[in-house]
Amino acid sequence: MARSRTRAPARAVRPVALVTGAARGIGRTIALHLLEAGWCVTAFDLPKSRLAQQFRGWARSAATIEGDAADEDAVRDAVRLGIERFGRLDAVVANAGVMVRRPLRRMTLDDWRYVIDTNLTSTFLLAREAQRALRAAKGSIVTVASSRALMSEPNTESYAASKGGLVALTHALAISLGPDVRVNCVSPGWIATNDYNKLKRRDHLQHPAGRVGRPQDVAETVAFLLDREKSGFITGANFTVDGGMTRKMIYIA
Repeated sequence: MARSRTRAPARAVRPVALVTGAARGIGRTIALHLLEAGWCVTAFDLPKSRLAQQFRGWARSAATIEGDAADEDAVRDAVRLGIERFGRLDAVVANAGVMVRRPLRRMTLDDWRYVIDTNLTSTFLLAREAQRALRAAKGSIVTVASSRALMSEPNTESYAASKGGLVALTHALAISLGPDVRVNCVSPGWIATNDYNKLKRRDHLQHPAGRVGRPQDVAETVAFLLDREKSGFITGANFTVDGGMTRKMIYIA
């Protein structure tokens, strides 16, 4: 009688994400959160951002590439690197962002273009370059905008315009790329990326949620939106993660 052989179970395919602005702050936390959850991650940030050193402990799961997210060639290289290294691409997290805070009379056209290109145009380039791989994987895009898409402080015109554009670009991409690819947006409010313990009591108490946000709050929201099993019926949406501040009416007596 021939002996039956028991086949080893097939190894689960690990999902792969590309995260821009991954060297620090919210982007770094998102990349690390995904790695800890079992993802493979291509971390993308500007030259001299020391990405390789920051993700050295994740040699098997992380690839790093430095370049400008607003540059077509750099975006093409980043998408290609992830696919060549890990064999697929399931998600893009468009987190790269800058702010130029300057009075309107002093805001130059170069200032304006720098912010718009970094915050908004980069997301268009990523979506265009990654769409084929994302369609094949039935994947997802998460853009990172800001509560400043909905409300403003003085001298932030270029930043507010870029983040408002991201919210609109999100639902446009969701319609164009659906049903294969879901596209959602996260709009953080005040997220303390430095020493949380240096915040004052009044900083926390002004928030209806009772505290200032942490990068992990955004990372967990992003991870939820990338998970097709948990959020497969959500696309084209904007999730404001701000502790309730945009819902708070503020009057000065």
